[in-house]
Amino acid sequence: MNRIFSGMQPTRQLHLGNYLGALRNWVALQDQFESIFCIVDLHALTLPQDPAVLLSNTREVTAAYIAAGIDPDRCIIFNQAAVAAHSELAWILSCHTPMGWLNRMTQFKEKAGKHRENAALGLYAYPVLMAADILVYKATHVPVGEDQKQHLELARDIAGAFNRHYGNDFFPLPEPQILGEATRVMSLRDGSKKMSKSDESDYSRINLTDDADTIALKVRKAKTDPEPLPEAVEELEKRPEADNLVTIYSALAGTSRQDTLGQFAGQQFSAFKGNLVDLAVAKLAPISTEMNRLMSDVGEIDRILRHGADKASAIASANLSDIKDIIGLLRP
Repeated sequence: MNRIFSGMQPTRQLHLGNYLGALRNWVALQDQFESIFCIVDLHALTLPQDPAVLLSNTREVTAAYIAAGIDPDRCIIFNQAAVAAHSELAWILSCHTPMGWLNRMTQFKEKAGKHRENAALGLYAYPVLMAADILVYKATHVPVGEDQKQHLELARDIAGAFNRHYGNDFFPLPEPQILGEATRVMSLRDGSKKMSKSDESDYSRINLTDDADTIALKVRKAKTDPEPLPEAVEELEKRPEADNLVTIYSALAGTSRQDTLGQFAGQQFSAFKGNLVDLAVAKLAPISTEMNRLMSDVGEIDRILRHGADKASAIASANLSDIKDIIGLLRP
């Protein structure tokens, strides 16, 4: 069976965009692939972290995975730092990655901004660690968002360079999987900006920890425009807030944007939001409730993570041993 690998950083709370763009798709993929889902806590260190908050967030993201429907009995769920092979392979791959390739990574340029000389090496080398995350399991497919697609392309380039250098097709070239109409959910306060954990306004997003009343309040306060819903998707192109709410409804309902417009065309957003509230609460409130239940027993979450790390380590260690044999590193 083909194998998928993906992960999320334990930085701040997961939100509706994380659910619609990733988690929901992962739940479906676990029936089709051997699935490995990681909480990438090492990647989180590219920015300053409060240790206690990082630990709590790692457990909360684990709870979100499970509450959304990822089954720890069928999938491997673990935190990245618990499997040392990720870091060891990252060093090996960094020795096969030209600086020019990393210089092309747009995300580093965006995050480092004008203070590039003060940026940490970890932020610059982030894509190599991401490549190691994927390749240490010889993953064949990686569900990613558009913002990570360039990094996955780099992982394919690194895998190909390694294979060519040693004349050994050891690493598969992982294929990106970008699924669903709502892979890019926008802010509830500004339809031109992606929904983000880091936005100062909590009303810009629906957190997976929000209860039913909070979800309803945020939907009702979401920015719209005074025009009624149109009949055709093309008419949403210059109406970003309207487009965003229609996209969210369609994704939660499992239908197309055109079908949603067919149902609600001509209605004012005050009426449409009432339907969106009912749908969002029905889909998301059970996740919040289950997350709260899981977080009441962190010992069980830690047990799941340890069990997942044991299974992940067995795969990663075997592959790393083969890699060392290929490149001539003496091992125990």
